[in-house]
Amino acid sequence: MGLFTKNPFGHNLFIKKWLIRILGGLSHRRFRGFNDLQIEGSEIIKDLPETNVLFISNHQTYFADVVAMFHVFNASLSGRDDNIKNVGYLWNPKLNMYYVAAKETMKSGLLPKILAYVGSISIERTWRSEGKDVNRQVKMSDISNISKALDDGWVITFPQGTTTPFKPIRKGTAHIIKRYKPIVVPIVIDGFRRSFDKKGLRIKKKNVYQSFEIKAPLKIDYDNETIAEIVEKIEYAIEQHPSFLKVISKEELAAQEELNKQREWLS
Repeated sequence: MGLFTKNPFGHNLFIKKWLIRILGGLSHRRFRGFNDLQIEGSEIIKDLPETNVLFISNHQTYFADVVAMFHVFNASLSGRDDNIKNVGYLWNPKLNMYYVAAKETMKSGLLPKILAYVGSISIERTWRSEGKDVNRQVKMSDISNISKALDDGWVITFPQGTTTPFKPIRKGTAHIIKRYKPIVVPIVIDGFRRSFDKKGLRIKKKNVYQSFEIKAPLKIDYDNETIAEIVEKIEYAIEQHPSFLKVISKEELAAQEELNKQREWLS
């Protein structure tokens, strides 16, 4: 890699490498110090091809989710199994890694702009803008940029397009899967909403159990499965199907009943 080598989006790779090193070093204790990120399935990362891989995940904060993925992916590629000990894995980070984010979010301040340089594919949301509901056409340039990123490497996307849990999967992700036929790797995260603020920049609570599960690539019949069928597969894979909400509700109800029993016993 030369000093002036750029990626397909015109970003200087030397600058990008140093940004990942610096930001990774500054953020490491958020997942390995203040909290202890529990990782499962990282061996899957090492067997993936260099390009045309799409990661799909549930979404809990604007930035901490993606930062954690950069840590876990690079640690796995450096030979670490299910851990991010010793931040030295960021010395030679994977540079062809991108993530889909709302353009308005990535322009909201200096730090988001720096994070955008690290690998954001900034798109205009078709359903939401500046806190208001909108209804506009998908920009073909946004689809083209996602295609360009898949051709160059790996892409992370949050198919619900929001940090609110159990919201519907956006069909755009299914269209991208059907059109470009990437390897689709699901990720399920938890604990980020409790430990960070909504942006994922400020630590809200320490010693929170954070989990990060990487699942086996989805089996998809790209030519014959419908958009609706792919959407349903995504819902189940990232555990955002309505049926999971029922399970969680039952668990929460049982926990509340147990708590009430303990209170009655103590009184």
